[in-house]
Amino acid sequence: MITIAGLVPFTTIDFPNRLAAVIFFQGCPLRCPFCHNPDLQPHIQTQSQMEWTDVCSFMEKRKKRLDGIVLSGGEPLMQQDIILIIQTLKEMGFQIAIHTSGVYPKRLADILPLIDWVGLDIKAPWNKYDILTGQRNFALNVQESLHLLLQSGVDYEVRTTCDPRFLTIEDIYQLGNMLAQTGVTAYTLQKYRTFDSDKNPPSTQAIDSFFDDEKLIQTLQAQFNRFTCR
Repeated sequence: MITIAGLVPFTTIDFPNRLAAVIFFQGCPLRCPFCHNPDLQPHIQTQSQMEWTDVCSFMEKRKKRLDGIVLSGGEPLMQQDIILIIQTLKEMGFQIAIHTSGVYPKRLADILPLIDWVGLDIKAPWNKYDILTGQRNFALNVQESLHLLLQSGVDYEVRTTCDPRFLTIEDIYQLGNMLAQTGVTAYTLQKYRTFDSDKNPPSTQAIDSFFDDEKLIQTLQAQFNRFTCR
């Protein structure tokens, strides 16, 4: 069963240097307290918002307009048929990107030979992972996924969303050091963005504090070949 939560027909920011569509899949095993899409977390007994055949028909009509397709969520690797999904889209001629939390390293290993780009979310230093994901014992899975990704040769971006309610500037220093020592060369800091159902949003000043810290930004720029803020 393929459980689709939605589709964005056109994006220029989710797949670097490509014009792409985004398919959102329902379901995520994490319960991050800052999640923008909590409605995408439940998976069991959730009805798909679109039929997979309708998605394929839509994409067939977009082949001459788009370079690629982004698989996002939720957590797209939660889909049992993820390899079939990728193979079907590749056969149409699309390049494939995936946005993942890295909690399913075995499934990531299966699809890495098939895809063209990975956006890997690293939520926090490993000692804070249980807090930032709302679940226990996923840090080792993410570490394995990071290792697999770096060994694969597939283009990627590792990124962290800076929610000041859960992360500090010292956490980002720690995380940057860890990632650089692991061999990560492409890293992005993402600004936390408030949303309507956020019951206790941080202040703009607190959100911007990571990005206004010139020493932190300069340190990260020196650590990674490709460092960006978003």
